[in-house]
Amino acid sequence: MKKQDMNRDWIATARTLSQALPYLQRYEGATVVIKLGGHAMGSDEAMESFARDVVLMQQVGVKPVVVHGGGPMINKLLADLNIQSEFVNGKRVTDKATVEVVEMVLSGLVNKRIVQAINGQGGRAVGISGKDANLMVCDQTHPDLGFVGTPVQMDPSIVKELGDENLIPVIAPVGAGRNGETFNVNGDTAAGAIAGALKADRLLLLTDVSGVKGADGEVLTSLNSAQIKQLTEEGIIAGGMIPKTETALDALKDGVRAVVILDGRAPNACLLELYTEHGAGSLIRDTEPRIKPHEA
Repeated sequence: MKKQDMNRDWIATARTLSQALPYLQRYEGATVVIKLGGHAMGSDEAMESFARDVVLMQQVGVKPVVVHGGGPMINKLLADLNIQSEFVNGKRVTDKATVEVVEMVLSGLVNKRIVQAINGQGGRAVGISGKDANLMVCDQTHPDLGFVGTPVQMDPSIVKELGDENLIPVIAPVGAGRNGETFNVNGDTAAGAIAGALKADRLLLLTDVSGVKGADGEVLTSLNSAQIKQLTEEGIIAGGMIPKTETALDALKDGVRAVVILDGRAPNACLLELYTEHGAGSLIRDTEPRIKPHEA
């Protein structure tokens, strides 16, 4: 019989699992909305890792809800179809031809890829869009942007029902208009609106940066609304981080307990945030400072 020596890595793994216990208890039954985009969708390996983390989260009692983007995939198909796109303040101008491509890519190709990845890890995912069961009714954001919508009326009942059946909702950010229009909705905006409607415990915004950075370039691990506003006024929060922090503030107003902006490129980013003492990225809430998740 071969004798097996204890390995330091095995011991460290066991210690990590043991230390995770209070956080596992803290998040049992919690609704966690995850905005998936960027690098986390860029490769089969990254998608597989993300899907495994989502299934693990559900296995230990979390109710995960995935909201995704798909800009690069939309750009590729538009280019293949020779449909030109324009952008105003970082938002895609969406005419009738473009919104048809957007819906095709988001509700079809991208959505089902994520569903398949989660199912491949032993989960039970169901793909829907904001149009299903009137989850997300929108008004036009601005006439200059065409069929770009802002959520104005939310009905999260379908998401709750799926969660109650131990199904993982995967939601494409496409909304319905009051007069039957189809609207392209920014992925972060959609995730924030859905998290707010669900009164989610956490909204995790996976990005291609490590979090909100201060004037010294270091990631700020804990922020509140007042600090976000001050940093924005000072120009420290700028560019693409502005809409993400705005989404965070809106979600907090709508009843989300806390929002985390974190690096989706980091392996197991969601697990690090939920189940370790140090967390990951920038935690935004209306109380400071960052405290242990099981005390939050």
